[in-house]
Amino acid sequence: MPRSPPQYAGSAAVVPELRHLLAGCERADSLVVNPHKWLFTPFDLSVLYCRHMDLLRRAFSLVPEYLRTPEQEKVRSGSDYGIQLGRRFRALKLWFVIRYFGQEGLAARIREHCRLAQLFASWIKESADWELLAPVPLALVCFRACPSQAGETDEVRAKRLDVLNETIMHGVNATGKALLSHTRLNDKLTLRLSIGNIRTTQQHVRQVWDLLNAELERHK
Repeated sequence: MPRSPPQYAGSAAVVPELRHLLAGCERADSLVVNPHKWLFTPFDLSVLYCRHMDLLRRAFSLVPEYLRTPEQEKVRSGSDYGIQLGRRFRALKLWFVIRYFGQEGLAARIREHCRLAQLFASWIKESADWELLAPVPLALVCFRACPSQAGETDEVRAKRLDVLNETIMHGVNATGKALLSHTRLNDKLTLRLSIGNIRTTQQHVRQVWDLLNAELERHK
């Protein structure tokens, strides 16, 4: 199974038992993590780990005469490592999150999200009307409704289930109580439940499951 991309799995590595997701990253020249993906930090902020900051500076640094100062060689200016000259203090909000929760607090919340995803996946596995379409190593569950219908060909079944699942997704989203997204896996329209809000509880996940089944009953 391919590893999750660092932008998402990088946050999961805060949890000690999930650090294997970044195994081998020490051999990379650079690594990007997006804290708005599972580190409870508002968009937009990315964290760049780079082994060769001197190369970045050589590529991007452009200091016109009016910006030259006696301190420029003593401090690290963000304008020397990217295209933007002026920028907001994007890192401050992440600092607040880390300061408030600490490593243990962040790990506990991510660990709980993984538990909730596994719980949701177990309900799918126990139901004859639903199926998992991908492994659930973290907090993203890919699944679909697949109620059987006698006498249909594979082609007809595939089209019916695609339409059914898209209808279910729009029905759940229209309630305003949950927001599902979709993708295609092995050419099957696939529903996606991503558990990542800091206030999500088991009650919320159960509510999503009930909404899904209510929509399925309406459109079987």
